[in-house]
Amino acid sequence: MYDYYNPYEYYGYSPMQNAYRAYPYIKNNLMSVVNNPMGITNNPILQLDYGPEAIVVNINDITKQNNYFRSALWTGKHLQVALMSINVNEYVDIEVHPDLDQFVRIEQGQGIVTIGDKNDSIHYRRIVSDDFVFIIPAGKWHNLINTGNIPIKLYYIYAPPEHPAGTVNKTKLEADAAE
Repeated sequence: MYDYYNPYEYYGYSPMQNAYRAYPYIKNNLMSVVNNPMGITNNPILQLDYGPEAIVVNINDITKQNNYFRSALWTGKHLQVALMSINVNEYVDIEVHPDLDQFVRIEQGQGIVTIGDKNDSIHYRRIVSDDFVFIIPAGKWHNLINTGNIPIKLYYIYAPPEHPAGTVNKTKLEADAAE
């Protein structure tokens, strides 16, 4: 796969994951680093939270590969990036985060996002689909409902982090039970 060793190289590439991760090449351990720089398993994206180390990813590919309801991709001190897959006719649930802002980008699928000042006072409804972004300020009630015929694949950024580092909820039921 790699025919050369560059001692000045600092970033490694994982083609299975479309991800670059900052790590030093160590000559004695070069083959294990080159062949499997992030401890890749059959479903690497969903088994590891890569924070707080630096990574570079193709967010579109990784988001579309995720089949779990929620999976923390990266958790740092001040923000968290997570992936979601919302099945057809499924929804996130109306919720509020009093102390954090949220950025959401849809990579696949379509749905309706609702946002409001109170649980029973939703004043903002928009149809969203591929490439849409919505930003939810702290203290706003919100929900996302999948109205399409394929799963919604999205990533979101919480600032500060909301879920424990390494969070993986395979299903909505599992996510609800964890909260």
